[in-house]
Amino acid sequence: MIDRRSLIVTGLATLAAPAVLPARAHAAQAAQAAHAAQIDPKFVPQQVGFTMAYPPGRLIVLPRAHFLYLVTAPGEARRYGVGVGRAGLAFTGTATIDVKKKWPTWRPTDEMIAREPEAYEKFIGNDYVQPGGPENPLGSRALYLFQNGRDTYYRIHGTNQPASVGRSVSNGCIRMVNAHVQDLYKRVPTGTVVTVL
Repeated sequence: MIDRRSLIVTGLATLAAPAVLPARAHAAQAAQAAHAAQIDPKFVPQQVGFTMAYPPGRLIVLPRAHFLYLVTAPGEARRYGVGVGRAGLAFTGTATIDVKKKWPTWRPTDEMIAREPEAYEKFIGNDYVQPGGPENPLGSRALYLFQNGRDTYYRIHGTNQPASVGRSVSNGCIRMVNAHVQDLYKRVPTGTVVTVL
């Protein structure tokens, strides 16, 4: 049986000791804190009312608002924050997701290299393709947009620059925080229709 003195000493020691977390839990908390510091809460995935008349399963992107909507039911959608193409480079229209890839490889288009040769110097004069991984600009998942069976070279993809979500800075693709694109990736099959307004 614990006496009163032992109980008090144990209680004080518990209060004075720092919280000890398993390494994995500590890393997850650190990642969440860093993530929270880089993205406005309005860009975190959330269920919202949606008044546009699109069928469930359709993806709608509103570039000026920096939102992507997955219609889940009449009048409802799951909303995600996105980064979009800067002026003159953004995709508009309707496409389908014909290919989905985890940790995709990447190579800039010839147009991107011509526009910014200093940024893409390592790709000039060769056929180098950057392997998938944390340093890859496509992030952890990519959904490839096609029109009439042809690759548009536009993607909905993750990013290694989460602070770019909510901005118009990309070369035309629609970028998302990696955790958010992973969530979307699980929810949409190939053949999903995407409309960018």
